[in-house]
Amino acid sequence: QVQPVESGGGSVQAGGSLSVSCAAGLYTWCRYDMNWYRQAPGAEREFVAVIRSDGSTAYADSVKDRFTVSQDNARNTVYLQMNSLRTEDTAMYYCKRDRLRTINCSEEESWGRGTQVTVSS
Repeated sequence: QVQPVESGGGSVQAGGSLSVSCAAGLYTWCRYDMNWYRQAPGAEREFVAVIRSDGSTAYADSVKDRFTVSQDNARNTVYLQMNSLRTEDTAMYYCKRDRLRTINCSEEESWGRGTQVTVSS
């Protein structure tokens, strides 16, 4: 299965908004959880948000009420809308695709290469 591909990163001032996208490469006959992670320089990669196969979502406490994850099945794309950005949100943002085990599909994890988000004060 093709690797997810992120896009839409860039630079923004603190308090601003930015949206990043992930071309997810999903098979329609499989089920997936789609995740966003981020990694700041010198830090470990950390979970940001997930949209599960049932449509439910979850967020890291640090981004709750500021970030929104969504999915457009027709475009096979997952989005992360980021509002009220802070300098500490500066990181490389990665899309992770978790294919779930079902009768027709094997379990698989795949990471994109990331897109840089820089928030300046």
